Amino acid sequence: MPTYVYQTIPSNSEHKPRLFEVFQRMTDATLTNDPVSGEPVKRVVTGGGGIKLKGLKRSTSVDKTSPAATACGCATGRPHRH
Repeated sequence: MPTYVYQTIPSNSEHKPRLFEVFQRMTDATLTNDPVSGEPVKRVVTGGGGIKLKGLKRSTSVDKTSPAATACGCATGRPHRH
């Protein structure tokens, strides 16, 4: 289940907004009130960690000693056709 961040909307300037996290299903309704204080709340959009899968890389480098690089000519650095 995703974690959502909410911020309270204080009714007067004496109180400061408070952030809190809630585990909710994506299909659950957005909270309108803080479950603890009852104050109105808004959902805060935050950057996620994204999906990280083992083995995926942002850049690709060629292992010039691999059989595939040697067979196609990549290891020589000379122009070639694939």
